[in-house]
Amino acid sequence: MKSGFVAIIGRPNVGKSTLLNQILGQKIVITTDKAQTTRKRIKGILTTEEGQIVFVDTPGVHKPLNKLGEFLLDEAKIAVPDADVILFLVDGSEPAGKGDKWIAQNLLQTQIPIIIVMNKVDKIKKTEKIESNLLTYKTLFNENLPVVKISAKTGRNKDTLIKNIFKKLPQGEALYPEDVVTEETMRDVTEEIIREKILLNTSDEIPHSVAVKVTNYKEQEEIDKIYATIYCEQKSQKGILIGKGGSLLKKIGTESRLELEKIVEKKVYLELEVKVEKDWRKKDKILKSFGYQQENL
Repeated sequence: MKSGFVAIIGRPNVGKSTLLNQILGQKIVITTDKAQTTRKRIKGILTTEEGQIVFVDTPGVHKPLNKLGEFLLDEAKIAVPDADVILFLVDGSEPAGKGDKWIAQNLLQTQIPIIIVMNKVDKIKKTEKIESNLLTYKTLFNENLPVVKISAKTGRNKDTLIKNIFKKLPQGEALYPEDVVTEETMRDVTEEIIREKILLNTSDEIPHSVAVKVTNYKEQEEIDKIYATIYCEQKSQKGILIGKGGSLLKKIGTESRLELEKIVEKKVYLELEVKVEKDWRKKDKILKSFGYQQENL
């Protein structure tokens, strides 16, 4: 039997979370088309007859602009040395850019096996275009790395990717029981789902300025009662999040509640409020209270 940790590393919006959800066959990570959707390392666990793969989804690697940005970069950095295999996920519909080059030079100079995973190849009709794009990624490394071309959205070639991962994993017993797919608690899941609905229903600076904290989670036999606070940085953002007559906050709450009810398979009562925490992304103490705890590298 084989088992080990697989870090998924790449620029923002290349499809890391979509790929993990596709592999597991269920949603454990929120996904939107906005950068910084993923803010923390999230483990997704795949158990098969061949063994167990513990995937570690990481925030998209980009130049940090504040303390939160530094935390996001650290989350990706921390995942690399702990991994048995690294998936360098890239947007195969375009050639390698500055961000890909930075990741290769600064995060992936390692002896840990790396697989280049070309996502979004279904967007390109011409084979020669795919191959020319692939060459730009291969030349970022001194060695000839294995490549798997996939579509995270449709699941194309995901079985080939899993086979390639198992080839490189060490022998070992399962690290988790076979029915476990994530370490995330329902509090974590709730906070992320509410944040996803905010990302999907707002634009401009609002998505990056928001944090969500569950203040109380009462689990009962027939209904779960959840109380959560949405934090933003400015009074004007609070007004946008609440909306005219509370309309947007109600929409975010309803969409979150319906998704949570599917997960817990019972009724959910969800109460949301919005508070202003000025410049929270720049403050260590506030970041830690929101769960964005800096770790020693």
